[in-house]
Amino acid sequence: MAKRKDIEESEDEANKFDESSSAESSSDDDTNMLDVEFEWFDPQPEHDFQGLKTLLRQLFDVDAQNFDLSALADLILAQPLLGSTVKVEGNETDPYAFLTILNLHEHKNKPVINSLIDYVVRSSTLNSDLTPLRDLLQSDSKARIGLVLTERLVNIPSEVVPPMYNMLLEEISWALEEKEPYSFTHYLILSKTYIEIDSQLDHEIRKSEKKKKKQKMASSQKDQSEVFYFHPEDEVLQRHASAYGGFDYLKQEAECQSDSRRAFQDLGIKPQGRMILIEAAKFEAAVRAMGDYFRQT
Repeated sequence: MAKRKDIEESEDEANKFDESSSAESSSDDDTNMLDVEFEWFDPQPEHDFQGLKTLLRQLFDVDAQNFDLSALADLILAQPLLGSTVKVEGNETDPYAFLTILNLHEHKNKPVINSLIDYVVRSSTLNSDLTPLRDLLQSDSKARIGLVLTERLVNIPSEVVPPMYNMLLEEISWALEEKEPYSFTHYLILSKTYIEIDSQLDHEIRKSEKKKKKQKMASSQKDQSEVFYFHPEDEVLQRHASAYGGFDYLKQEAECQSDSRRAFQDLGIKPQGRMILIEAAKFEAAVRAMGDYFRQT
């Protein structure tokens, strides 16, 4: 079943991305542009289970093994009128992107949600900027946090995201009219970023120990400087946040793993987790600002 909302505006935003990409690459004779029409759907339990698990595994990266992803996908699919998937070849295909929200308080007794709450608390101890999260997630806290999970395949344009957030706002409004448990004091977006680090392969071919030390120092300095976003919308959303910050994944990957993530560049990539906490009163403005950002780019 297609989304209940009019998605014409959403398609226009995604098509604008195709047009701009085509213009930028028109001088490249070796580039073939593919015209893709995106469709937005409600989560479909009979079709989306495996696709959601794949996207969840991508979202949590090396920490994915800390969770029962099957149980998490089932929980997402158990609320089919809340959240969205993006597909390109009809409803019965795997999703290329998804967005959903989970009530951490309502589902706190479910093992997978309990694991997620513990994960958020433990991760927040790794960055002092995330300290407010620990207080909000205490058992005696009156806060009601909606956990926003969203991920997409790497070649899917960011322009598909604002429509999913807009739909989510509408769906929450409708759910509240039906007295369903989606009244939140805060929204917590769990996302990911990356930093560039020195390649371990390059280290191996260096003969000078002195050069190794210098390179390590330069790499360490770079680690602390620039953060790159897998989800560009996060830069806009965090401007409206009461707290946000990154953290190293609890499970550290092997040093050589960063090299497997590099493609035609000198530096390796080290993914990191990121959390963005937005008060409910500011969430709609944050979503609106995100949509404005993508319309202007």
